[in-house]
Amino acid sequence: MELQKMNGLSREDGFDGLGALTEHEEFLPHKTGVKKETRFTDFEGKTSFGMSIFNLSNAIMGSGILGLAFAMSNTGIVLFLMLLVSIAILSAYSIHLLLTSAGVVGIRAYEQLGNRAFGTPGKIVSGCIITIHNIGAMSSYLFIVKSELPLVIIAFLGKHKNTEEWFMNGNYLIIIVSVLVILPLALMKRLGYLGYTSGFSLSCMVFFLISVIYKKFHIPCPLDGSGQNLTIAHNYTAVNGTDDACEAKLFTANSQTAYTIPILAFAFVCHPEVLPIYTELRDATKKRMQNVANISILAMFVMYLLTALFGYLTFYGTVGAELLHTYSRVDTLDVLVLCVRVAVLVAVSLTVPVVLFPIRRALLQILFPEKPFNWFVHIGIAFCLIFVVNVLVICVPSIHDIFGVIGATTAPCLIFILPGIFYIRIVPEDQEALRSRPKIQAACFAALGVIFMIMSLSFIIIDWVTGAPRRGGGH
Repeated sequence: MELQKMNGLSREDGFDGLGALTEHEEFLPHKTGVKKETRFTDFEGKTSFGMSIFNLSNAIMGSGILGLAFAMSNTGIVLFLMLLVSIAILSAYSIHLLLTSAGVVGIRAYEQLGNRAFGTPGKIVSGCIITIHNIGAMSSYLFIVKSELPLVIIAFLGKHKNTEEWFMNGNYLIIIVSVLVILPLALMKRLGYLGYTSGFSLSCMVFFLISVIYKKFHIPCPLDGSGQNLTIAHNYTAVNGTDDACEAKLFTANSQTAYTIPILAFAFVCHPEVLPIYTELRDATKKRMQNVANISILAMFVMYLLTALFGYLTFYGTVGAELLHTYSRVDTLDVLVLCVRVAVLVAVSLTVPVVLFPIRRALLQILFPEKPFNWFVHIGIAFCLIFVVNVLVICVPSIHDIFGVIGATTAPCLIFILPGIFYIRIVPEDQEALRSRPKIQAACFAALGVIFMIMSLSFIIIDWVTGAPRRGGGH
């Protein structure tokens, strides 16, 4: 037991005395004379169980929550519920595969698991996938800031929308938010320090959920007045072939139904953050971290379901792809909607630093794998990443296609493909045979990811060819 404690390992992480430690040393052996790979189990975590839940929940929560009501309108309540339950279970299983693989080799970094499974190419590919995916997620958050913050300022100051003051320009505003809010939080040495901001961010989204539920009982259907509302209802009628725009559907299908399935799947992407949070968890064991993941997924499942359900039951067939904009069509001066808009802006701004940490760790593992912690490198990478994301958001007027390709390729890799093949490659055959049930399940899981990738890319290409509108979600 003392030997296990010295190595930061426990029986729950897949180790059982000297035999398992010997297996740990000999499985996928490194070359003689090469410096021993860093073990993340050597690090003593200091982040509490509750703070870890806040961080992982914040990593799961994304801008896609604003589009879930629209997704429900295209699938129906029952089909949406079935999809959401299935995806939540698959996400928890995916995290189980990651934690088991990490426990076998004593490593708690996504890109290092790739290194143990496939060598340097595996590490580089894993690091690049994490980097590309999380840069896309950070950009989607800053796009919300760019589009929503000017509207908040206009409402507070009573200005007209066509004003040209610099503080109404979204490009300037994202730079200010990045410098004053995101960069200082991104310079924190450890991810665990962001537990408090993650908790506050989640509180903002809970306020958003409460407001959605409240508005359900104060907005009539059909919507009164504006031509915009009538146009939405007309479009819904044309797509669904029905004029009952205020009737809830249990099952429905239209041209957008298949396109929303991958969006729902990507709503639980948090896998790049799982192992960094595992590393910093106090008294870390596989079971304890799995409990963190299960509670976080369950909490987000409830928030996703309630937001989608009450948002859909408020507007039914007239719900827009972005829920906040749909409320604005009802009353542009609604104080509660304005407060909700502020809360969402705060939430996404505080989420960006959490998403940045896995990118920095991946880049450090690829570029400086043997070097100790260095403040200059730590700060430099954070600054460069935020700079690149700002340039991307400012210079690209519409990056729906870019995000679509990123989401259709990197998200299935992180959720399905990589955890499955890591498990197959890393878990020794004398522990689980190649044809054992767990490894067959992992192989099927990875194959499911390939199917998701092909399906998602097919929908995007069809949209490009036919010129169909892309109205779907984000991370």
